[in-house]
Amino acid sequence: MSFIFITVTVMLIISLVLYNKFSKTAEESAFLNTQQIVEQVQFNLENYIKGMADTFEVVDAKIAKSRGIPSDKLTEQLETIASTREDIVSINLFAADGELITGLQNAGMRKNTRLIEQSWFKSALDNPNHLSFSLPHIQNLFKDPYRWVVSMSKGVTIEHGGKWEDAVLLVDVNFKTLDDVFRTVSLGKKGYVYIIDDSAGNIVYHPQQQLIYIGLKYENVEQALKFSYGKYMDVSEGEPRLNVVRTVNNIGWKIIGVSYMDEMITTRKEISTFMIWLLVIVLIFILLISSFMSARISKPIKRLKKSMEMVEKGHFDTYIHVRGADEVEQLSRRFNLMVSRVRELMDQNIHEQEIKRKNELEVLQSQINPHFLYNTLNSVVRMVGNGKNEEVVTTITSLSKFFRISLSKGKNIITIADEIEHIRNYLIIQKMRYKDKFDYDIEVDEEVLPYKTLKLILQPFVENSLYHGIEYMVDEGHIHISARKIGDKIQLQVQDNGVGMSEETLKNIMIGSVKSDKGSGVGLRNVHERIQLYFGADYGVKVESELEEGTIVKIWIPAILEDE
Repeated sequence: MSFIFITVTVMLIISLVLYNKFSKTAEESAFLNTQQIVEQVQFNLENYIKGMADTFEVVDAKIAKSRGIPSDKLTEQLETIASTREDIVSINLFAADGELITGLQNAGMRKNTRLIEQSWFKSALDNPNHLSFSLPHIQNLFKDPYRWVVSMSKGVTIEHGGKWEDAVLLVDVNFKTLDDVFRTVSLGKKGYVYIIDDSAGNIVYHPQQQLIYIGLKYENVEQALKFSYGKYMDVSEGEPRLNVVRTVNNIGWKIIGVSYMDEMITTRKEISTFMIWLLVIVLIFILLISSFMSARISKPIKRLKKSMEMVEKGHFDTYIHVRGADEVEQLSRRFNLMVSRVRELMDQNIHEQEIKRKNELEVLQSQINPHFLYNTLNSVVRMVGNGKNEEVVTTITSLSKFFRISLSKGKNIITIADEIEHIRNYLIIQKMRYKDKFDYDIEVDEEVLPYKTLKLILQPFVENSLYHGIEYMVDEGHIHISARKIGDKIQLQVQDNGVGMSEETLKNIMIGSVKSDKGSGVGLRNVHERIQLYFGADYGVKVESELEEGTIVKIWIPAILEDE
């Protein structure tokens, strides 16, 4: 996920940078394209105007050299000049009073043309020797046909009727030639070029001129008049447009190229669409590659994690065989070494603890004999002093049997029969000491006698029954000992009718927080731990007790025969 996030972030940044760069480049290219087209139109128009002006100068030169105008020679020369250009509509020379002196035309002159009142005529007389260009207009001086022309006019001096007088030379050029040139100009699908004069902003040419005349289209010529060379943005028609302005030399016309920004935005959209698809494709590719690489990298790590979880649960026999990146493989080897070492240490610790606990319990167990021997010998001394020889014999006999079983040739595991015999001798001796303080009975199933048990596990509980349960009773106490087989377990039970104990006292005894000055010092908890140490956690001691009701101790051991 980190790799994907970093890669996508880098891709987005690169995409944004490239998008901005491409968009800016597209806009600059659109402007340069518009500028180049407008400059090409300017170049072509200036060449055309220069060609017309050169033709006009040739006509002017022929008229200046002619004597006795009109003349057939001059007419022939003008026809020759007109034949060189198909766009020349007419060549005419007018007197200052508007009279037609000579010219080339196919129809007669119309009446009431008010020739001398027309602006181009007055301008020619007022500014002699200055070539003027008119706006496109209908040629209405002569009868049919009426053509859309641009008029070139100039004031000249000619010899007419034997004297020199002022005149006006007029050459009409068919505007359709210019119109055809301009219509071939394309600035995108909607862009176009139009021309205005720089004096009043009158439109010289527009591809949609009729729409402008009827008010369905508007051009912000006031803004264009502020520029001779440059560009500006225009939203006069509700759409952002780029306007590039160039001025045609000599005649004072301005060429304005119009490009619509939405076409540039279309280019930008195409770029953005391309960048988005590129980003999606790269992202999919990165996802596939990163998923594959992530699986290759994470798979051994997950196996290692799973093995660690097994170890965490206590399965220290777990080994892993991970192959992958060098670091993971090395980590798995170190992990195996660590688990092996932990298991060795645990086994060593368990062994040491078992030895320690066994030694501690054996020490505690060994304390039983001197303590009990001391008490018994004191009783024997008292009985000898009282002349109770028969009781002395019984006590000494029971004591010898008691110690024979206690020694058991150093063994910790004896038969249940021996353990019952051991506790019977113990009770006989205690009965001699306590006289009529208590009685007892032993109930053992014959089938359990050959089974194995830890030795000296009944004595501590019988001892507790005597010292803590029956000794403080007013009435006679009773101890019941039983043994029976239940399933695959043996239950040994010690039950008394002593004073019992509270639940809190029982809890403290189980955790070993209660100590007694009487008895052997081998408590309930120690016997419980001995049993679990030898036979496992499924076995041990269970105690039930209520105040003034007595105590029941149930000892659970596995059913193991002596020859198993």
